[in-house]
Amino acid sequence: MKKILLSALILCSINSFAKDIPETVTPATDSRITVVGRTQVNDKGISFDWTGTYVKIKFEGSYLALKVSDTKKNYYNAWLDCGADKPADKLFTTFGSDSLIVVFDENDMKAKYGKKIPTTHEVIIRKRTEGEQGTTTLQSVVTKGALLQAEGLKARQIEFIGDSYTCGYGTEGKAATEKFRVDTENANYSYAAIVSRYFDADYYVVAHSGMGIARNYNDKFAGWLMPDRYEQTFDENREVKWDASKDAFKPNVTVILLGTNDFSVSKQPSTTAFKNNYIRLLKSIKANYGENHPILCTAAKGDPMLFEYIKEAAQSCGLKNVSYMGYGDSVFSDSEYGSDYHPNYEAHRKLSSCVIPYISTLTGWSLEAKEIK
Repeated sequence: MKKILLSALILCSINSFAKDIPETVTPATDSRITVVGRTQVNDKGISFDWTGTYVKIKFEGSYLALKVSDTKKNYYNAWLDCGADKPADKLFTTFGSDSLIVVFDENDMKAKYGKKIPTTHEVIIRKRTEGEQGTTTLQSVVTKGALLQAEGLKARQIEFIGDSYTCGYGTEGKAATEKFRVDTENANYSYAAIVSRYFDADYYVVAHSGMGIARNYNDKFAGWLMPDRYEQTFDENREVKWDASKDAFKPNVTVILLGTNDFSVSKQPSTTAFKNNYIRLLKSIKANYGENHPILCTAAKGDPMLFEYIKEAAQSCGLKNVSYMGYGDSVFSDSEYGSDYHPNYEAHRKLSSCVIPYISTLTGWSLEAKEIK
C-alpha cells in the first residue's frame, strides 16, 4: 500500500510539474524559426499577406502558441509531425491585434499520440487565404519547452506566379455552382503546393484571384495588373517593393499561370498589350534571378486564343530559357470543379501531373514513381 501511495504521489508531482513549466516567448524574427514567403521584418515582427506563406517551427514539449495580429481575418492550416501532403491537424483563423492563438496543446498531443507523446515536434503552419483577406504579423512563438532549430530552406525552390488557380480559390468547394466562401480557399490544395511537394521543394506564391497580364477579371483594378504586383513585397500594398537580392529564397525555376482573366466576360486584350506586359513580367523575373533562369509559361484551359498569345510572347521576348505549354479542355472533367467553376483538389492534381515533366526537364530533377498529392 505504501508503494502504491508513493508511486501515486510521484506521478502527481510529475504531472503538476509538467503543467507548471514556464512559457518561453521567442520573437518571430529568431533564426530558429523559418518563414517561407515574401515578408517584411520590423520591430513588430514578421508581416506577410501572400497566399501560401508558411512557417516551420521545431520545439520540445506539448504546447505551441502564436502571438499574432491581422488586419482582417485569415485562415491557416497546421500540421503536427507530418508533411503537408497529409490532412491538416488543425485549422485556425487570425484576426484582431495581439491575439494569442494556441496551435497545439497537450490535449491535441494526446488525441494524436495517446500516452506516448514524442518529446520533440516539428510543425508547419500555412496561410490558406490570399492577400485581400488581410495582412498577418507574426510577433512571437510561445512554447513550454525549448525552441529548436527548424528546417531551413530546402535545396530545391520554385516560384509560382498566377491568379485564382494558383491561390487555390474554391478548392474545397463541392460543386461548380457553389458560390465561393473564404473557408473553401485552400492554398495547400493548389497545383503549386502539389508540384512543390512532388519535388520536395520550398515555394513562393505570388498570386491574386482575378489578376491578368494586360486586363484583370471584368476590368477590375485597372492599371494594377499581375506584372505590377510581382514587384511588391505585399499583395495588397503597392508602396513596399520587393528586393530579390536581399532574399535567401533563390528559385530554380519560375512557373507562370496567367491569362484567363484577360479573356474574361467575352472580352480580350489586344495582342500587343498582352505581349508587351507578358514580356515585362518575364524581364522582371530575369532581372531577379539572371538571364539563364528557367521560366515555364502555362496557359489554362479556356479561350483557345490564350495559348497563342502566350506562345507569341515567349517566342518573341528575346530572352533565354523561356518555355511554354497549354492545358487542353480535357485536362480535368466538369465533375472536378470546386466553387465558382474553379478546379478542386483532384483537378489540381491533374494540372500538376501535366506541369511536373516540364519542370523536371528545365531543372534536371528526376521524375520519381510516387503519388502526386
